[in-house]
Amino acid sequence: MIVIFSFNQSRLGAVWTGFTLDWYLTLFQNETVLLATRNTLIIALASTAISTVVGTLLGAGLARYAFPGKRLFLWFMYVPVVIPEIIMAVSLIIFYGLVSQNSGAWASSLLAYSQEAGGLLGLLAGTLGQLARQVSSFFQLGLGTVILAHITFQIPFVAIVVRSRMAGFDQSLEEAARDLGANEVNVFRHVTLPLIMPGVIVGGLLAFTLSIDDFVITFFTSGPGTTTLPVYIFSAVKRGVSPDINALSTLIVLVTVVALLLFNWLQSRTTPSSAAGGTSREDS
Repeated sequence: MIVIFSFNQSRLGAVWTGFTLDWYLTLFQNETVLLATRNTLIIALASTAISTVVGTLLGAGLARYAFPGKRLFLWFMYVPVVIPEIIMAVSLIIFYGLVSQNSGAWASSLLAYSQEAGGLLGLLAGTLGQLARQVSSFFQLGLGTVILAHITFQIPFVAIVVRSRMAGFDQSLEEAARDLGANEVNVFRHVTLPLIMPGVIVGGLLAFTLSIDDFVITFFTSGPGTTTLPVYIFSAVKRGVSPDINALSTLIVLVTVVALLLFNWLQSRTTPSSAAGGTSREDS
């Protein structure tokens, strides 16, 4: 119904008066919507890029290596996947507050000491004080805190997808590369990564979709001027559902559906049967 009434000429959602694209044109003239779109894309692209790299390395490591406490580590990795978003959001905002407050106090103390001490010790204290001040500034609510929050819940999803891809990986290919003189870095770059790339892309698309659609965690960890599209829609809906909100929701749904279709298509190519049968080490 949202999609249908986004093309309705009337502002009254329950009455169909004719077809129009005016509400979509209005969106591109709304500076608030454009700013929210910009913030959403910056957060989604930045967090997806970082979480895809970290999640890929984490998933490959968990699939390949055994180490003490691996099962406990896996349990902690699944925590962001299974706990309610509201719990994670509250935990993150408490963490941000503690880090910002403590690092700010450390910055003040170190900068004051640097002026009293002077010399090399004062220079070191001043440098550490400036660093602590930057940390305190970063953890004040804004784009940085939202990106970090999204990375926190995206990494487990990417790692899970990559780890499942590695479960059907033929390790004899890596062994052959080592026999030919390749080191571990070259083996990963030229053998492992190309073979698991469909899984990496799937994980990246999933992370991007989760970031685009997220509301709860973004709402709690964002600051002034960092409104995203889901947060904007939530605020606008409280004043009543209008055709331009229907149009905006339709565009978000369209982007999500396209990403999910790509996800499902790539996921069908990452089944164990798509790679030569291989074995992975047992979890400790």
